[in-house]
Amino acid sequence: MSEAGGAGWSVESHSVAETLALGRLLGRAARAGDVLALVGELGTGKTHLAKGIAEGLDAAAAHEVASPTFVLCREYLDGRIPFYHFDAYRLRGSADLEAIGSAEILTGDGLSAVEWADRTPEALPPDHLEVRLEVTGEHSRRSHLRPTDPRPRGCWRP
Repeated sequence: MSEAGGAGWSVESHSVAETLALGRLLGRAARAGDVLALVGELGTGKTHLAKGIAEGLDAAAAHEVASPTFVLCREYLDGRIPFYHFDAYRLRGSADLEAIGSAEILTGDGLSAVEWADRTPEALPPDHLEVRLEVTGEHSRRSHLRPTDPRPRGCWRP
């Protein structure tokens, strides 16, 4: 893990297992009302990170977590806190995400993770953790984590 210019930090992963482990750390640190904005191109590991988050919350096993691309939001309600997994890939903008009732969920009783959050920035609460994923090799990824508020509500430092 390394600091990213004081505005956040970066985490290197060299396998799917390491991306899942980062997700588990984030899930364990999460509190009700926290929001993760997952950003990255296809294949950067956003869904694998979400699988790890679900495990960290004891909400679901990784193999039980599927991409919500076609249903927009999947709910996992049996963990320490509820986990809401959104996918904004097919949306035209923030209004589309808001139309499905995201405002209540994003400020509610669980942890929300929004894949493709850069497509719906206005729908996100001002205080969230941006996780920008990038491919650095065939099996390696870099995750840049940046709280959007200097005093984030969540305990995001893994």
